[in-house]
Amino acid sequence: SSADTFAFLRAAPTETVQAAQIAVFDKYNPSLRWAFQPVVDGDIIPRAPMESWRLNKWRKVPIMTGFNRNEGSIYIGKKVARSDEFTSFFADLLPLLSADDVATIDALYPDPLTVADSPYKEQLEGTGAQYRRLEIAYGQYAYVAPVRQTAELASKATSEPVYLYQWGLESSLLDRARHGENMYYETCEPNRTGISAAQKELCLTYNAYITSFIATGDPNAVRGSAPERPAWERYSAEGTPKAMVFGEENKELVGGEAGVPARLHDDTWARKESEFWWSKVDVSQQ
Repeated sequence: SSADTFAFLRAAPTETVQAAQIAVFDKYNPSLRWAFQPVVDGDIIPRAPMESWRLNKWRKVPIMTGFNRNEGSIYIGKKVARSDEFTSFFADLLPLLSADDVATIDALYPDPLTVADSPYKEQLEGTGAQYRRLEIAYGQYAYVAPVRQTAELASKATSEPVYLYQWGLESSLLDRARHGENMYYETCEPNRTGISAAQKELCLTYNAYITSFIATGDPNAVRGSAPERPAWERYSAEGTPKAMVFGEENKELVGGEAGVPARLHDDTWARKESEFWWSKVDVSQQ
């Protein structure tokens, strides 16, 4: 029974439970089909998230949300080399995808081995030919598209403001604008502010937007440590959606020049790819 199972687990040494958890997690980690995921429990998560959106049963509050442009780089194996490894990855990750869906993904992210002008063609020591292609595609499926869809759906359904950001600062040639890198700038970590005047300016700018939003629900209201920062427009799905892009023009950490810390853009980056993943959200929430 469930009661017996939990009694057994509670009596087991912490080290035993932890070792079992790691063993199960590691079994699925290479394919990113992580064994421990959020579940519909009827309380905290009452239904599949997309169903809550469709039923308009979600909290109407001001939203600030965003993504890093290379969310997948720290998750994807660096050695992936063959074209079939790319398609097999998604077929395994999302088994309800049809053969046509997988073919669409294959075309949506042009193969660097067969398409001369593929944006994923690069030569970095220690990486396979499909690394950049797969990390971009996975990041857009798992992070970029869901975040952008949150902004899209919320801005259509409520008068509460929605603000979308993109983190574009490349911290290394290999991982680029990797998952979680922005948090060090959000909190003005000394090991970031101390790099250069431009890195400090980026920290202060990002921090000012976020603290203003926390205090007022508006990233522009409190000028704080970056009073000259550009106005961050609300995301509007009905008009021309906007996103504040941080660090895109700053290439200091990869051997280039410093650029402006933030600039408001039309939200067009990876838009086509996001719209494809939106069309498959019911497949991915199974």
